[in-house]
Formats: sequence, C-alpha cells, structure tokens
Amino acid sequence: MGNNESTTDGQTAILVKETYVWYKKFMMEYPSGLQTLHEFKTLLGLQGLNQKANQHVDQVYNTFDMNKDGFIDFLEFIAAVNLVVWGKMEQKLKWYFKLYDADGNGSIDKKELLNIFMTVQSLNGQQTLSPEEFTSLVFHKIDINHDSKAAILLRLAFLTN
Repeated sequence: MGNNESTTDGQTAILVKETYVWYKKFMMEYPSGLQTLHEFKTLLGLQGLNQKANQHVDQVYNTFDMNKDGFIDFLEFIAAVNLVVWGKMEQKLKWYFKLYDADGNGSIDKKELLNIFMTVQSLNGQQTLSPEEFTSLVFHKIDINHDSKAAILLRLAFLTN
C-alpha cells in the first residue's frame, strides 16, 4: 500500500503516477474512453497498408481487445503498453504465440508460420527469401519431433536472438 509500483509475475508494472499521466492522455485523445481500430492504426501511423499487413494489424488490435467488444479501453491499452514496453521476453513470446496460433489449437503449424513470414514481409518489404523458402527453413529447425507442429513456445525463442 502506498507503493508506486506493483509487481505481476515478477514484472515491475507501470508506476501509479505514470498510469495517471497515461490515463489523462488516453482520455484526451479518446473522450469516450474507447479506442477504435481506425484510431489504433492512426496512432501507430499504419494507414494505407496492403491487405496482408492490414489483416495483421487487425489481428494485433483484436488480441489487445481482451473483452472482444470491438474497442480498446484504457485497461486494455495500459496492459498492452505494459507488455510491449516492460514485458519480459517470455511474456512477449507467449503473446506472439497467441497472436499467430490462428486456429487456437496450442501449436503453430506450417501454414500459420508461412502466414507470419508473409505478414512480416508485407510490413517491411524485405524479400531475400520467399516466404515459402523461409518457412520451410525455419520449420525444419523447430519441428524437432516431425509432427508438422511447433507446439512449444520456447522453440520460437531462437528467432529473437
């Protein structure tokens, strides 16, 4: 009590004073207390994207919209900021895994992995390998039991090193 920070899962959360500043800014920008998908894209400067990149941004927005009401409220916004800015690598990997496990079955199959790389390429325009070639290369390394699934989150950790 009276402490300016809280700890969640060993992670230092946003300071109370900082949260208040974020809240004031959020409410000034979004007086309804809700951020729409269009406003999310505007905030991040993500207008005029191709279809694939647009779908990815929509998917990111939807993972931050935890109550699935079609809006990001302040609590969802601050949780997203906390994850992105102060989250531990394992927390971020779990979030990415959830984002890319499109069918929600707890594993990432080759089709989902291909979708990840096609999305990344559509966002940054890099084309050194085709998405199919890159997917095959990566999937060969992470599908250690040859079941066509990358079920364990930590197998994705090598992508961040």
